Amino acid sequence: MTGTDGRLARGERTRAAVLDEAVALASRAGLDGLSLGQLADRLHVSKSGLFAHWSSKEELQLAAIEHAREQWARRVVGPALEHPRGIRRLFALHESRLAFYADRVLPGGCFFASAEFESTGRAGAVPDRLAVVLGEWITLLERLVTEAVELGELPADVMPRRLAFEIDAAGVAALLHSSLLARSADDARQAVLARLRGLATDPGLLPHE
Repeated sequence: MTGTDGRLARGERTRAAVLDEAVALASRAGLDGLSLGQLADRLHVSKSGLFAHWSSKEELQLAAIEHAREQWARRVVGPALEHPRGIRRLFALHESRLAFYADRVLPGGCFFASAEFESTGRAGAVPDRLAVVLGEWITLLERLVTEAVELGELPADVMPRRLAFEIDAAGVAALLHSSLLARSADDARQAVLARLRGLATDPGLLPHE
């Protein structure tokens, strides 16, 4: 590896470490709480060095959103997509999300829940990007519902948008109540499982409990 290649590799490692920390911090304190100085102190790197990656707080916030999106795709969406298409994949996505929260991957539970709450009623590049990413998540849920309908595993009169909303709402409730109600994740799992089993043309495709 040449000297230039080595510097680039170190730069990428630093960038990834900073964004890991930024996503973790924002899951608790929101995106407004992020600063290059704070991250430099926590990671024992120079603040001036971080300016080589992000020249403003907004750039850092946008980069954190993309990093969190990649993390979500890898830890939540990816494992679910390994399941067979249809109702099993749809339920697997819900379970994968609950597992992400239960494993405490992030200290605040969910980067996007914190950032979305903080951005309500605001305008600008950061809320706009958060809206796009949230839209991608809801669209994925709707697509998996639609696939289950097309495969005949859900009835033709199921409304993908409404069922996607119900499944997402159960996940949000599990996250919000997790610190106070020990059974919130199990309740969220059972609620969606019961809803899907009640709709499924073949309930045997889903777990019994």
